[in-house]
Amino acid sequence: MKPGIHPAYRHVVFRDRAAGFAFLTRSTATSDRTVEWEDGNTYPVIDVEISSASHPFYTGTRRVLDTAGRVERFERRYGRRER
Repeated sequence: MKPGIHPAYRHVVFRDRAAGFAFLTRSTATSDRTVEWEDGNTYPVIDVEISSASHPFYTGTRRVLDTAGRVERFERRYGRRER
């Protein structure tokens, strides 16, 4: 690899605020905010909206979506297409 052209690769904390879950990993992402981690060191923190702690696929919870009537509602709103 060429020196001086790649972003810095350092420890970063990713925090899922909705689930109260955070994990420490290495990344090139940057942030102005910091957090003190369990080991006593201070790391940049990046807040994410969804992670494995809150995603329905990983948690096993599913949301039921109302799919019945969508085609009918579309046809009522925009009319039926003639072929």
